[in-house]
Amino acid sequence: MAIAEVTVIPIGTGTTSLSDYVADMQRVLATQKGISYELTSMSTIIEGSLDDVFTAIAALHEAPFQAGAGRVSTSVKIDDRRDKESSRSLKLQSVTSKLSALRSKDLN
Repeated sequence: MAIAEVTVIPIGTGTTSLSDYVADMQRVLATQKGISYELTSMSTIIEGSLDDVFTAIAALHEAPFQAGAGRVSTSVKIDDRRDKESSRSLKLQSVTSKLSALRSKDLN
Protein backbone atom coordinates (compact mmCIF):
# COMPACT_ATOMS: atom_id res chain seq x y z
CA MET A 1 0.00 0.00 0.00
CA ALA A 2 1.33 3.42 -0.95
CA ILE A 3 1.07 6.48 1.26
CA ALA A 4 1.52 9.86 -0.41
CA GLU A 5 1.82 13.34 1.02
CA VAL A 6 0.56 15.84 -1.56
CA THR A 7 0.70 19.62 -1.55
CA VAL A 8 -1.02 21.44 -4.41
CA ILE A 9 -0.42 25.17 -4.75
CA PRO A 10 -2.51 27.17 -7.22
CA ILE A 11 -0.59 30.15 -8.59
CA GLY A 12 -1.99 33.23 -10.29
CA THR A 13 -5.23 33.21 -8.36
CA GLY A 14 -5.34 36.89 -7.46
CA THR A 15 -5.55 36.14 -3.71
CA THR A 16 -3.36 34.72 -0.98
CA SER A 17 -6.23 32.65 0.41
CA LEU A 18 -6.34 29.09 -0.89
CA SER A 19 -9.07 27.56 1.27
CA ASP A 20 -11.63 27.55 -1.57
CA TYR A 21 -9.18 25.60 -3.72
CA VAL A 22 -8.40 23.22 -0.86
CA ALA A 23 -12.11 22.59 -0.31
CA ASP A 24 -12.57 21.89 -4.03
CA MET A 25 -9.67 19.44 -3.98
CA GLN A 26 -11.13 17.62 -0.97
CA ARG A 27 -14.39 17.25 -2.90
CA VAL A 28 -12.41 15.80 -5.82
CA LEU A 29 -10.76 13.29 -3.49
CA ALA A 30 -14.15 12.19 -2.19
CA THR A 31 -14.96 10.96 -5.71
CA GLN A 32 -11.78 8.92 -6.11
CA LYS A 33 -12.00 5.13 -5.91
CA GLY A 34 -9.68 2.88 -3.90
CA ILE A 35 -8.11 5.50 -1.63
CA SER A 36 -8.46 6.92 1.83
CA TYR A 37 -7.22 10.40 2.62
CA GLU A 38 -6.66 12.88 5.41
CA LEU A 39 -6.44 16.65 5.16
CA THR A 40 -3.76 18.20 7.37
CA SER A 41 -2.94 21.85 7.91
CA MET A 42 -0.15 21.72 5.31
CA SER A 43 -0.96 18.86 2.93
CA THR A 44 -3.18 15.91 2.19
CA ILE A 45 -2.20 12.32 2.93
CA ILE A 46 -3.52 9.74 0.45
CA GLU A 47 -3.38 5.98 0.97
CA GLY A 48 -4.13 3.20 -1.50
CA SER A 49 -2.62 1.18 -4.32
CA LEU A 50 0.08 3.06 -6.21
CA ASP A 51 -2.11 3.27 -9.32
CA ASP A 52 -5.08 4.65 -7.35
CA VAL A 53 -2.83 7.14 -5.52
CA PHE A 54 -1.38 8.41 -8.82
CA THR A 55 -4.89 8.75 -10.27
CA ALA A 56 -5.96 10.79 -7.24
CA ILE A 57 -2.85 12.99 -7.45
CA ALA A 58 -3.53 13.71 -11.13
CA ALA A 59 -7.12 14.69 -10.26
CA LEU A 60 -5.89 16.94 -7.45
CA HIS A 61 -3.37 18.63 -9.74
CA GLU A 62 -6.08 19.30 -12.34
CA ALA A 63 -8.68 20.68 -9.90
CA PRO A 64 -7.19 24.19 -9.47
CA PHE A 65 -6.99 24.62 -13.25
CA GLN A 66 -10.68 23.77 -13.46
CA ALA A 67 -11.31 26.41 -10.77
CA GLY A 68 -9.49 29.13 -12.72
CA ALA A 69 -5.87 28.95 -11.55
CA GLY A 70 -3.36 29.90 -14.24
CA ARG A 71 -0.57 27.75 -12.86
CA VAL A 72 -0.32 24.85 -10.39
CA SER A 73 2.68 23.57 -8.46
CA THR A 74 2.29 20.08 -6.95
CA SER A 75 4.74 18.43 -4.57
CA VAL A 76 4.46 14.70 -3.86
CA LYS A 77 6.25 12.45 -1.40
CA ILE A 78 5.47 8.70 -1.60
CA ASP A 79 6.18 5.91 0.87
CA ASP A 80 5.53 2.58 -0.86
CA ARG A 81 6.50 -0.24 1.48
CA ARG A 82 6.21 -3.77 0.08
CA ASP A 83 8.14 -5.89 2.57
CA LYS A 84 5.28 -5.83 5.10
CA GLU A 85 1.87 -4.27 5.64
CA SER A 86 1.94 -0.52 6.07
CA SER A 87 -0.59 2.23 6.61
CA ARG A 88 -0.82 5.68 8.16
CA SER A 89 -2.16 4.23 11.41
CA LEU A 90 0.46 1.45 11.59
CA LYS A 91 3.25 3.99 11.11
CA LEU A 92 1.88 6.16 13.91
CA GLN A 93 1.36 3.15 16.20
CA SER A 94 4.99 2.14 15.71
CA VAL A 95 6.28 5.55 16.77
CA THR A 96 3.82 5.83 19.66
CA SER A 97 4.87 2.45 21.07
CA LYS A 98 8.53 3.43 20.88
CA LEU A 99 7.81 6.72 22.65
CA SER A 100 5.90 4.87 25.36
CA ALA A 101 8.82 2.49 25.85
CA LEU A 102 11.22 5.45 26.15
CA ARG A 103 8.96 7.17 28.68
CA SER A 104 8.72 3.98 30.74
CA LYS A 105 12.50 3.62 30.65
CA ASP A 106 12.96 7.27 31.73
CA LEU A 107 10.65 6.77 34.70
CA ASN A 108 12.71 3.87 36.02
